Amino acid sequence: MKYLLIDTANTFFRSRYIAARGTDAWTKVGLAFHITLGSVLKPWRQFNADHVVFMLEGRSWRKDYYAPYKRNRADTRSQMTVTEAEEDKMFWEAYDQFVTYLNDKTNATVLRHPTAEADDLIARWIANHPDDEHVIVSSDTDFYQLIAENVSQFNGITNQLITLNGYFDDVGKPVKDKKTGEHKLLEAPDWILFEKCMRGDPTDNVFSAYPGVRTKGSKNKVGLTEAYADRNSKGFSWNNLMLQRWVDHDGVEHRVLDDYERNRVLIDLKAQPDEIRQAVDATIREQLIPKEIGGVGTHFLKFCGRFELTKLSEMPNNYVAFLSSKYKGNLI
Repeated sequence: MKYLLIDTANTFFRSRYIAARGTDAWTKVGLAFHITLGSVLKPWRQFNADHVVFMLEGRSWRKDYYAPYKRNRADTRSQMTVTEAEEDKMFWEAYDQFVTYLNDKTNATVLRHPTAEADDLIARWIANHPDDEHVIVSSDTDFYQLIAENVSQFNGITNQLITLNGYFDDVGKPVKDKKTGEHKLLEAPDWILFEKCMRGDPTDNVFSAYPGVRTKGSKNKVGLTEAYADRNSKGFSWNNLMLQRWVDHDGVEHRVLDDYERNRVLIDLKAQPDEIRQAVDATIREQLIPKEIGGVGTHFLKFCGRFELTKLSEMPNNYVAFLSSKYKGNLI
């Protein structure tokens, strides 16, 4: 089986920033629907996929594990102007209607856990379908760590496919690296994950485990490259880096290893606490009920009419194909 795993909120809300300056909020909402559904249609056709799964956000368990997690986003929202707040409200209302439509009027699978993120659902879906192929639809680089022989990622914003063999455009041609002019390649997913756990993730307000650490070490100091190479044997280079201590701006002393392990729980999508993995797996089992929705085409046209999606309504069969397809797989 081939599955498209949609990071729904990421795809929908990122698209709002593509609109030309001065575009009104209603037009931006329409563009978000066009980009979201188009981001599904392209890989659906390209990979001859069998089923689409829309992953939704819950209130993340990470906020309880690490209080600063994504606190910066709340600060950003609090600084919105009245116009920006009104637009944000319109987007969320449209998004909620979209989710309701997908859940009630299509045969696509819609998954949500109240205390987990879409990232967790995607990671656990893949873990529960190890013999299947998966295409993650998202612009979020956090998913690079999951890319494998049977897992790729389609960025609907740039129309690029990211695989172990590198980056490809939407017609399958290699994407050229702007600096070298050569085929743009993906770094080893294990390295990407290790470096992110060490450097933290500013977009999610996850602080570095070792501020200022160099990628390549010097004669007298171990860097990330040397520690990464020593990660399995955990010899001199690993311990030399991980047992270092540093003091933050509040005068609190940190040991690199402790903060690295904290960040690994927050960032590594295969390192969630056992109770989280079990809860997310239970949600997948409970909500993964093959639907028998009829009249999907009619429902699609009504949805297009509600949001004045004229171009989508002119080619309904393109979208009805994946909205009608039922889940026929097997969980391990």
